[in-house]
Amino acid sequence: MFILKRQDVEITSVQHPKKDQQIPVLHYQGQSFRLISVFNAAQEDDAKAFWRDLTDNRGKACVLLEEPDRFSVWGKVRLDQLAADSGDQVATDSTSPALIQAALLLLQAVYLDIEDLLGGRQAGMFQKEISSVFQQWRFPQTDSLDAINQLLTVDPLASLQVPPWQEHHLNTLLQELLRLGKQHFGNTGFTGRVLDALQDMSEGDRTQFMKWLSQSPFGKEWQS
Repeated sequence: MFILKRQDVEITSVQHPKKDQQIPVLHYQGQSFRLISVFNAAQEDDAKAFWRDLTDNRGKACVLLEEPDRFSVWGKVRLDQLAADSGDQVATDSTSPALIQAALLLLQAVYLDIEDLLGGRQAGMFQKEISSVFQQWRFPQTDSLDAINQLLTVDPLASLQVPPWQEHHLNTLLQELLRLGKQHFGNTGFTGRVLDALQDMSEGDRTQFMKWLSQSPFGKEWQS
């Protein structure tokens, strides 16, 4: 739809109707857009490809925001729908707990894979690196070492609650897990082993996540 600069838009936030979190909203020429995915400055081609796929192939009304240190993709939403948590657009944008559980299983599988194959020192480095990712991208409920340790060790399928992450958090986490996995293992051969962790999920939840993964910006790399 549009490629915009930061000075072209206004970004505010609204309170999520059911969760204790703020939802970022981009305003442009009387229209409102909700954050879908974030890319770092070196991923311009990935960001544009994802944006074009949403607009050209899936018929979504989206904008690509270009900033000095990152690119982000935003999908059109009506604020009255957002406030009421109803309507097709909001239903599409809301994050299923199963997707968050799957992302946490992948996070834990990468962590355990590094510890088992490369040793405790490398696992400690990974824990520091992923903590930095959580802080940089402001993931909810990651503001302490204890909270991050729980994300790395507590079975998300046995937990009564999952962190209130949005889809852009999941996209960012998958992107960073790929980067860190390549950094530690030297290639993406680890992805097949890591995806095996999803076998603990119900078939329906696993199918839902794999469908979502196939449409995510980094799905091809995870499933290659």
